[in-house]
Amino acid sequence: MTPIRRIRAVDSHTEGMPTRVVLDGIGEIPGDTMNERRLHFMAHLDHLRHFLMDEPRGHPAMSGAILQRPTRADCDWGVVYIEVSGCLPMCGHGTIGLATVLVEERLVEVVEPVTTIRLDTPAGLVIASVAVSDGHADAVTIENVPSWTDRLDAVIEVPGLGAVPYSLAFGGNFYALVDLDAVGLPFDRSRQRDVVEAGLAIMAAINEQAPPSHPEIAGVDHCHHVEFIAPGSDARLSRHAMAIHPGWFDRSPCGTGTSARMAELHTRGELGLGADFVNESFIGSRFIGRIVAETTVAGRPAIVPTVTGRAWITGRAEYLLDPSDPFSEGFVF
Repeated sequence: MTPIRRIRAVDSHTEGMPTRVVLDGIGEIPGDTMNERRLHFMAHLDHLRHFLMDEPRGHPAMSGAILQRPTRADCDWGVVYIEVSGCLPMCGHGTIGLATVLVEERLVEVVEPVTTIRLDTPAGLVIASVAVSDGHADAVTIENVPSWTDRLDAVIEVPGLGAVPYSLAFGGNFYALVDLDAVGLPFDRSRQRDVVEAGLAIMAAINEQAPPSHPEIAGVDHCHHVEFIAPGSDARLSRHAMAIHPGWFDRSPCGTGTSARMAELHTRGELGLGADFVNESFIGSRFIGRIVAETTVAGRPAIVPTVTGRAWITGRAEYLLDPSDPFSEGFVF
Protein backbone atom coordinates (compact mmCIF):
# COMPACT_ATOMS: atom_id res chain seq x y z
CA MET A 1 0.00 0.00 0.00
CA THR A 2 1.28 3.47 -0.87
CA PRO A 3 2.26 5.21 2.41
CA ILE A 4 0.38 8.19 3.74
CA ARG A 5 2.19 11.49 3.22
CA ARG A 6 2.46 13.73 6.28
CA ILE A 7 2.76 17.51 5.98
CA ARG A 8 3.33 19.53 9.14
CA ALA A 9 2.16 23.12 9.32
CA VAL A 10 1.48 26.02 11.65
CA ASP A 11 -1.62 28.07 10.88
CA SER A 12 -1.82 31.80 11.52
CA HIS A 13 -3.88 34.80 10.54
CA THR A 14 -2.67 38.26 9.59
CA GLU A 15 -5.26 40.92 10.38
CA GLY A 16 -7.96 38.36 9.53
CA MET A 17 -6.33 36.58 6.58
CA PRO A 18 -5.01 33.02 7.05
CA THR A 19 -1.51 31.78 6.29
CA ARG A 20 -0.76 28.07 6.55
CA VAL A 21 3.02 27.90 7.06
CA VAL A 22 4.27 24.52 5.81
CA LEU A 23 7.26 23.42 7.89
CA ASP A 24 8.02 20.02 6.34
CA GLY A 25 6.61 17.18 4.29
CA ILE A 26 7.02 18.82 0.88
CA GLY A 27 10.75 18.31 0.45
CA GLU A 28 13.13 20.61 -1.37
CA ILE A 29 11.60 22.01 -4.55
CA PRO A 30 14.05 21.92 -7.49
CA GLY A 31 15.38 25.21 -8.85
CA ASP A 32 18.40 27.49 -8.66
CA THR A 33 16.32 30.52 -7.66
CA MET A 34 13.16 30.80 -5.63
CA ASN A 35 11.21 31.84 -8.72
CA GLU A 36 12.46 28.73 -10.52
CA ARG A 37 11.17 26.73 -7.56
CA ARG A 38 7.83 28.51 -7.81
CA LEU A 39 7.58 27.66 -11.52
CA HIS A 40 8.62 24.03 -10.88
CA PHE A 41 6.01 23.73 -8.13
CA MET A 42 3.34 25.09 -10.48
CA ALA A 43 4.29 22.62 -13.22
CA HIS A 44 4.87 19.47 -11.15
CA LEU A 45 3.60 19.80 -7.58
CA ASP A 46 0.42 21.84 -7.86
CA HIS A 47 -1.62 18.93 -6.47
CA LEU A 48 -0.04 19.72 -3.09
CA ARG A 49 -1.34 23.29 -3.29
CA HIS A 50 -4.84 21.96 -3.93
CA PHE A 51 -4.42 19.45 -1.08
CA LEU A 52 -3.48 22.17 1.42
CA MET A 53 -5.55 25.13 0.20
CA ASP A 54 -8.83 23.74 -1.16
CA GLU A 55 -11.63 22.04 0.72
CA PRO A 56 -11.89 19.89 2.79
CA ARG A 57 -8.60 20.94 4.47
CA GLY A 58 -8.73 24.56 3.37
CA HIS A 59 -11.42 26.96 2.19
CA PRO A 60 -12.09 29.39 -0.70
CA ALA A 61 -9.91 32.13 0.83
CA MET A 62 -7.01 29.98 2.04
CA SER A 63 -3.40 31.07 1.73
CA GLY A 64 -0.08 29.50 2.63
CA ALA A 65 3.72 29.66 2.63
CA ILE A 66 6.06 26.70 2.08
CA LEU A 67 9.37 26.99 3.92
CA GLN A 68 12.44 26.12 1.85
CA ARG A 69 16.20 26.29 2.12
CA PRO A 70 17.15 29.66 0.61
CA THR A 71 18.84 29.84 -2.79
CA ARG A 72 20.59 33.06 -1.75
CA ALA A 73 23.54 33.03 0.66
CA ASP A 74 22.33 36.27 2.29
CA CYS A 75 18.94 34.88 3.40
CA ASP A 76 17.74 32.93 6.43
CA TRP A 77 14.86 31.08 4.74
CA GLY A 78 13.29 30.66 1.34
CA VAL A 79 9.56 30.61 0.74
CA VAL A 80 7.11 29.60 -1.98
CA TYR A 81 3.69 31.20 -1.59
CA ILE A 82 0.53 29.24 -2.33
CA GLU A 83 -3.13 30.12 -2.23
CA VAL A 84 -6.42 29.12 -3.82
CA SER A 85 -5.63 31.27 -6.88
CA GLY A 86 -2.18 29.77 -7.50
CA CYS A 87 1.48 30.42 -6.59
CA LEU A 88 2.27 34.07 -6.01
CA PRO A 89 5.69 35.68 -6.51
CA MET A 90 5.17 37.57 -3.24
CA CYS A 91 2.53 37.75 -0.50
CA GLY A 92 2.63 40.53 2.10
CA HIS A 93 0.18 39.19 4.65
CA GLY A 94 1.70 35.74 4.19
CA THR A 95 5.18 37.12 4.93
CA ILE A 96 3.93 38.81 8.10
CA GLY A 97 2.33 35.50 9.15
CA LEU A 98 5.45 33.54 8.21
CA ALA A 99 7.76 35.87 10.16
CA THR A 100 5.50 35.58 13.21
CA VAL A 101 5.63 31.78 13.00
CA LEU A 102 9.42 31.75 12.53
CA VAL A 103 9.86 33.79 15.72
CA GLU A 104 7.29 32.08 17.91
CA GLU A 105 8.31 28.58 16.79
CA ARG A 106 11.98 29.52 17.34
CA LEU A 107 12.95 28.71 13.77
CA VAL A 108 15.27 31.73 13.74
CA GLU A 109 17.49 33.21 16.41
CA VAL A 110 15.14 35.44 18.37
CA VAL A 111 16.50 38.82 19.43
CA GLU A 112 14.57 41.39 21.44
CA PRO A 113 13.33 44.02 20.82
CA VAL A 114 13.66 43.38 17.05
CA THR A 115 14.41 40.15 15.20
CA THR A 116 15.44 40.64 11.57
CA ILE A 117 14.70 37.86 9.08
CA ARG A 118 15.93 37.89 5.50
CA LEU A 119 13.62 35.99 3.17
CA ASP A 120 14.36 34.63 -0.30
CA THR A 121 11.06 34.99 -2.18
CA PRO A 122 10.22 34.40 -5.87
CA ALA A 123 9.94 38.19 -6.27
CA GLY A 124 13.29 38.92 -4.61
CA LEU A 125 14.73 39.75 -1.20
CA VAL A 126 12.20 40.69 1.48
CA ILE A 127 13.35 41.75 4.94
CA ALA A 128 11.04 41.21 7.91
CA SER A 129 11.67 43.14 11.12
CA VAL A 130 9.71 41.53 13.96
CA ALA A 131 8.97 43.51 17.12
CA VAL A 132 9.42 40.95 19.93
CA SER A 133 8.62 41.15 23.64
CA ASP A 134 8.84 38.18 26.03
CA GLY A 135 9.28 35.92 23.01
CA HIS A 136 6.04 37.09 21.43
CA ALA A 137 5.89 38.57 17.93
CA ASP A 138 3.96 41.80 18.50
CA ALA A 139 4.14 43.24 14.97
CA VAL A 140 6.04 42.74 11.74
CA THR A 141 7.39 45.34 9.31
CA ILE A 142 8.35 43.98 5.91
CA GLU A 143 10.61 45.81 3.49
CA ASN A 144 9.02 44.67 0.26
CA VAL A 145 10.42 44.27 -3.25
CA PRO A 146 10.56 47.40 -5.44
CA SER A 147 7.07 48.49 -6.46
CA TRP A 148 6.10 50.56 -9.46
CA THR A 149 3.26 51.89 -11.59
CA ASP A 150 2.79 50.07 -14.88
CA ARG A 151 0.07 52.36 -16.25
CA LEU A 152 -1.84 55.33 -14.85
CA ASP A 153 -5.42 56.35 -15.68
CA ALA A 154 -5.89 53.78 -18.43
CA VAL A 155 -9.32 52.64 -19.67
CA ILE A 156 -10.44 49.08 -20.39
CA GLU A 157 -13.62 47.92 -22.11
CA VAL A 158 -15.31 45.40 -19.83
CA PRO A 159 -18.35 43.38 -20.95
CA GLY A 160 -21.33 44.37 -18.84
CA LEU A 161 -19.52 47.36 -17.32
CA GLY A 162 -18.45 49.40 -20.35
CA ALA A 163 -15.36 51.60 -20.30
CA VAL A 164 -13.71 51.28 -16.86
CA PRO A 165 -10.93 53.70 -15.80
CA TYR A 166 -8.11 51.97 -13.92
CA SER A 167 -4.45 52.11 -13.04
CA LEU A 168 -2.12 49.11 -12.83
CA ALA A 169 0.74 48.81 -10.35
CA PHE A 170 3.12 46.10 -9.17
CA GLY A 171 3.78 45.53 -5.48
CA GLY A 172 4.89 41.91 -5.61
CA ASN A 173 1.87 41.04 -7.79
CA PHE A 174 0.05 43.14 -10.38
CA TYR A 175 -2.96 45.11 -9.11
CA ALA A 176 -5.66 46.92 -11.05
CA LEU A 177 -6.70 49.94 -8.98
CA VAL A 178 -10.30 50.93 -9.66
CA ASP A 179 -12.55 53.46 -7.93
CA LEU A 180 -15.70 51.69 -6.74
CA ASP A 181 -17.71 54.68 -7.95
CA ALA A 182 -16.48 53.94 -11.48
CA VAL A 183 -18.42 50.66 -11.52
CA GLY A 184 -21.44 52.06 -9.66
CA LEU A 185 -21.04 49.92 -6.54
CA PRO A 186 -20.99 50.89 -2.84
CA PHE A 187 -18.32 49.98 -0.30
CA ASP A 188 -20.73 47.59 1.38
CA ARG A 189 -20.12 43.93 2.23
CA SER A 190 -23.78 43.17 1.56
CA ARG A 191 -22.90 43.78 -2.12
CA GLN A 192 -19.76 41.65 -2.04
CA ARG A 193 -21.01 39.28 -4.76
CA ASP A 194 -21.54 42.18 -7.15
CA VAL A 195 -18.12 43.62 -6.29
CA VAL A 196 -16.23 40.37 -6.83
CA GLU A 197 -18.05 39.69 -10.12
CA ALA A 198 -17.06 43.16 -11.33
CA GLY A 199 -13.48 42.42 -10.28
CA LEU A 200 -13.39 39.13 -12.17
CA ALA A 201 -14.74 40.83 -15.29
CA ILE A 202 -12.07 43.57 -15.07
CA MET A 203 -9.28 40.99 -14.57
CA ALA A 204 -10.47 39.00 -17.56
CA ALA A 205 -10.63 42.09 -19.76
CA ILE A 206 -7.12 43.25 -18.78
CA ASN A 207 -5.62 39.80 -19.27
CA GLU A 208 -7.25 39.46 -22.68
CA GLN A 209 -6.77 42.99 -24.02
CA ALA A 210 -3.71 44.44 -22.23
CA PRO A 211 -1.93 41.86 -20.05
CA PRO A 212 0.98 43.11 -17.93
CA SER A 213 4.42 41.53 -17.89
CA HIS A 214 7.13 41.95 -15.28
CA PRO A 215 10.41 42.85 -17.03
CA GLU A 216 12.58 40.79 -14.64
CA ILE A 217 10.48 37.99 -13.09
CA ALA A 218 9.55 35.10 -15.38
CA GLY A 219 5.92 33.96 -15.34
CA VAL A 220 4.50 37.16 -13.83
CA ASP A 221 2.29 38.11 -16.74
CA HIS A 222 -1.29 38.50 -15.55
CA CYS A 223 -3.57 40.48 -13.24
CA HIS A 224 -5.45 38.42 -10.65
CA HIS A 225 -6.17 41.26 -8.18
CA VAL A 226 -8.50 44.25 -8.41
CA GLU A 227 -8.20 46.78 -5.58
CA PHE A 228 -11.53 48.59 -5.50
CA ILE A 229 -10.93 51.96 -3.81
CA ALA A 230 -13.70 53.23 -1.54
CA PRO A 231 -14.99 56.81 -1.86
CA GLY A 232 -13.15 59.31 0.33
CA SER A 233 -9.84 57.44 0.19
CA ASP A 234 -6.65 59.47 -0.04
CA ALA A 235 -2.90 59.27 0.58
CA ARG A 236 -3.37 59.21 4.35
CA LEU A 237 -6.15 56.62 4.69
CA SER A 238 -7.38 54.39 1.91
CA ARG A 239 -10.14 51.81 2.23
CA HIS A 240 -10.60 49.06 -0.32
CA ALA A 241 -12.21 45.76 -1.28
CA MET A 242 -9.60 43.43 -2.77
CA ALA A 243 -11.19 41.07 -5.29
CA ILE A 244 -8.99 38.08 -6.16
CA HIS A 245 -9.17 35.38 -8.83
CA PRO A 246 -11.06 33.00 -8.95
CA GLY A 247 -13.63 34.83 -6.82
CA TRP A 248 -12.85 35.83 -3.23
CA PHE A 249 -11.74 38.81 -1.12
CA ASP A 250 -8.55 39.38 0.83
CA ARG A 251 -9.55 39.66 4.47
CA SER A 252 -6.33 41.48 5.34
CA PRO A 253 -5.40 44.92 3.98
CA CYS A 254 -3.07 43.06 1.54
CA GLY A 255 0.64 43.82 1.86
CA THR A 256 1.54 43.65 -1.82
CA GLY A 257 -1.65 45.54 -2.65
CA THR A 258 -0.68 48.21 -0.12
CA SER A 259 2.72 48.45 -1.85
CA ALA A 260 1.07 48.79 -5.26
CA ARG A 261 -1.28 51.47 -3.96
CA MET A 262 1.64 53.44 -2.49
CA ALA A 263 3.46 53.20 -5.84
CA GLU A 264 0.40 54.60 -7.62
CA LEU A 265 -0.02 57.43 -5.11
CA HIS A 266 3.68 58.25 -5.36
CA THR A 267 3.45 58.40 -9.15
CA ARG A 268 0.59 60.89 -8.75
CA GLY A 269 2.74 63.02 -6.46
CA GLU A 270 0.37 62.47 -3.53
CA LEU A 271 2.51 60.27 -1.25
CA GLY A 272 6.10 61.17 -0.47
CA LEU A 273 9.01 59.50 1.28
CA GLY A 274 8.56 58.76 4.97
CA ALA A 275 4.86 59.55 5.29
CA ASP A 276 2.60 56.99 6.97
CA PHE A 277 -0.08 55.52 4.73
CA VAL A 278 -2.93 53.57 6.34
CA ASN A 279 -4.60 50.93 4.17
CA GLU A 280 -7.87 49.45 5.44
CA SER A 281 -9.40 46.16 4.31
CA PHE A 282 -13.01 45.25 3.54
CA ILE A 283 -13.35 43.94 7.14
CA GLY A 284 -11.80 47.04 8.72
CA SER A 285 -8.31 45.70 9.58
CA ARG A 286 -5.34 47.94 8.80
CA PHE A 287 -1.73 47.94 7.60
CA ILE A 288 0.59 50.92 7.87
CA GLY A 289 2.71 51.55 4.79
CA ARG A 290 5.64 53.84 4.20
CA ILE A 291 7.90 54.63 1.25
CA VAL A 292 11.50 54.43 2.47
CA ALA A 293 13.39 54.97 -0.81
CA GLU A 294 13.10 55.54 -4.51
CA THR A 295 14.69 53.15 -6.99
CA THR A 296 14.21 51.77 -10.49
CA VAL A 297 13.08 48.48 -12.03
CA ALA A 298 14.36 47.89 -15.58
CA GLY A 299 14.65 51.66 -15.99
CA ARG A 300 11.19 52.39 -14.59
CA PRO A 301 10.79 54.69 -11.55
CA ALA A 302 9.94 52.58 -8.50
CA ILE A 303 9.68 52.78 -4.73
CA VAL A 304 10.92 50.67 -1.84
CA PRO A 305 7.88 50.21 0.44
CA THR A 306 7.50 48.94 3.98
CA VAL A 307 4.30 47.48 5.38
CA THR A 308 3.56 46.92 9.08
CA GLY A 309 0.91 44.55 10.41
CA ARG A 310 0.20 41.90 13.02
CA ALA A 311 -0.31 38.13 12.91
CA TRP A 312 -1.30 35.46 15.40
CA ILE A 313 -0.74 31.71 15.47
CA THR A 314 -4.10 29.92 15.37
CA GLY A 315 -3.11 26.26 15.37
CA ARG A 316 -0.61 23.50 14.67
CA ALA A 317 -1.45 20.48 12.56
CA GLU A 318 -0.19 17.50 10.60
CA TYR A 319 -2.07 17.07 7.33
CA LEU A 320 -2.33 13.53 6.00
CA LEU A 321 -2.38 12.82 2.27
CA ASP A 322 -3.94 9.35 2.03
CA PRO A 323 -3.98 8.08 -1.58
CA SER A 324 -7.22 6.22 -0.89
CA ASP A 325 -8.99 9.49 -0.05
CA PRO A 326 -11.19 10.48 -3.04
CA PHE A 327 -10.51 14.13 -2.16
CA SER A 328 -6.75 13.74 -1.66
CA GLU A 329 -6.18 16.71 -3.97
CA GLY A 330 -9.03 18.75 -2.54
CA PHE A 331 -11.96 20.23 -4.41
CA VAL A 332 -13.48 23.61 -5.20
CA PHE A 333 -17.19 23.98 -4.46
